[in-house]
Amino acid sequence: MASYDIRPLQLRILEILLVIDKVCREHGLRYYLAAGTMLGAVRHKGFIPWDDDVDIAMPRKDYDMLMQYGREWLPAPYEALFAENNPDYPGNFAKVVDSSTTLIERAHHSYVGGIYVDVFPIDGMTSNKLLQHIHFVRYSFYKKIIYLICRDPYKHGHGPSSWLPLLCRKVFTLQGTQAKLLGLQRKYSDRERKLSVDHDIGMRGIMDKSIYGTPTEILFEGHLLYGVEQADRYLSQLYEDYMTIPSGEKQRQHNFYYLDYNLPYRQYVDTRDFVKDNPSAVL
Repeated sequence: MASYDIRPLQLRILEILLVIDKVCREHGLRYYLAAGTMLGAVRHKGFIPWDDDVDIAMPRKDYDMLMQYGREWLPAPYEALFAENNPDYPGNFAKVVDSSTTLIERAHHSYVGGIYVDVFPIDGMTSNKLLQHIHFVRYSFYKKIIYLICRDPYKHGHGPSSWLPLLCRKVFTLQGTQAKLLGLQRKYSDRERKLSVDHDIGMRGIMDKSIYGTPTEILFEGHLLYGVEQADRYLSQLYEDYMTIPSGEKQRQHNFYYLDYNLPYRQYVDTRDFVKDNPSAVL
C-alpha cells in the first residue's frame, strides 16, 4: 500500500474527470467509466477506497475527436497527452493531465507528467480467435519494447539484465515502435464489427459492442457520469465475482515515486542518470 493520504489525490483526479465529462457533453462525445472505475461506481458509488487512478474508454471516433481538439476544448491547466501529438510520449493510450501538478509513477521509468485520467480508445476486433491471439502477441511485443526503451536499463544492475533494454535503445526508436503499436490498435476498423476491444485490458477486453452500448448515467462520487450500458456483463467478464471485496494483499495501489500538487510538471528538474543519458525517451 502507498504511504500517502489517498483521498486528496482522488479528489484532484475527480476534478479532471468532471472536466472531461463536461467537454464530452458539450461536444457530443461518448465516453464510459471503465475497468476499476466502473467497478467502483457500481460497488462503491465512487472510487474503490484504495484506488488512486481513473480509467475511461471512448469509441475510436470520439477518442480521436477529443485528442484532435483537446487543446481547444480543455480549459487550462488540463491537457490531452498522447503519442500522436507528442513524439516522446511513451503511452499506448492517452492521458488528460493537470499540467499544474507533477507525478512520476515509477523511479525506473522516464515518464514525467501531471495527475491524470487515463483515456483508452475502444477499437474493433476480428471474431477469428487465432487472429486475436496473434494480434495480442504482436501488441504485447511492441508494448514491451516501449517499456524497455523508457526504462532505466540498470534497474537490476549493470550485468546481463541491462543488455536487453540497452539493445532496444539501439535497435528501436520510441516513435517507430509507437507507430507499430498504434497501427495494430487501428487494424480492425470499428465499422461493421460485432466485437470491440480495449487493448489495455488484453484478451478479456474483447467483448460484444452491445455491452458498452449507449453511455448510461451512473452515480460516481455524488456526480452522474457515464458508464457502460450492460454493467453486469462488462464487470463479470473483467472480474467475475466483482461484488466481493478482495483481501488486503490484493488491494493494489500505486506507490508513486514523486507527487507534487503545486509544481507544474514541465518545471520539474529530472536528475535521474538514465533519463539524462536517454533524453529521447523523456516527455
